[in-house]
Amino acid sequence: MTSTATTTLNDVDLDAVAALADAVTHNEAAGDTTWSATVTWDGAFRSSARIRDFAPITSDEPTGLGGSNTAPNPVEQLLAALGNCLAVGYAANASARGITLHDVRIDLRGDLDLHTFLGLRPGHAGFSTIQAQVHIVSDATDEQLQELHSAVTATSPVGHTLAAAIPVTIELTD
Repeated sequence: MTSTATTTLNDVDLDAVAALADAVTHNEAAGDTTWSATVTWDGAFRSSARIRDFAPITSDEPTGLGGSNTAPNPVEQLLAALGNCLAVGYAANASARGITLHDVRIDLRGDLDLHTFLGLRPGHAGFSTIQAQVHIVSDATDEQLQELHSAVTATSPVGHTLAAAIPVTIELTD
C-alpha cells in the first residue's frame, strides 16, 4: 500500500510548492501568469471586486471621506494586499527552510496627502511612503529570521510592484 500523506510545515503543502517550482523550472512559459479582477460600482463610494469564483470584495470610504464606512477603502486594501503577500512569502520561505512559524503579524501604514485626490492641487495622489513592521514568533535564530526576511522582501510580487514604476494603462471603452 502506498502512502498519500502530504508533507506540510506551517500548513504549507511542501509537495505542491515543490511541484510548482519544478514545473516553472522546466517550462519557462509556466512562469508567465496573468491575474485579473472585475470591479463594479455599487453606488456612492461603494464598489465590489470579483476575483475568480470568490464572493465579492467590497470597498467603501470612511464617513469622514464621504462614504458610508461599510468596507475598507481601496488604499487600505492595497496595504492589506502587501501584508497578505508578505505573509504568503514568510510561510512559503520559512517552510522551504524548515523553519516553524508560531505566529506572524504584519502591521502596515501608509502616508497619503488628500490634496491631489480632491483636486485641490497638482501632485502625487498615491502613498508617499508605506511602512511595514513584521512580527514573527518562531524557534528560529535571529540569523535565520533575518535570512528569511531578506528572501521574502526580495521576492514579494506586491512589494516589488509597489516599489517599482510600472506601466499602468487605464482606457475608457464603451
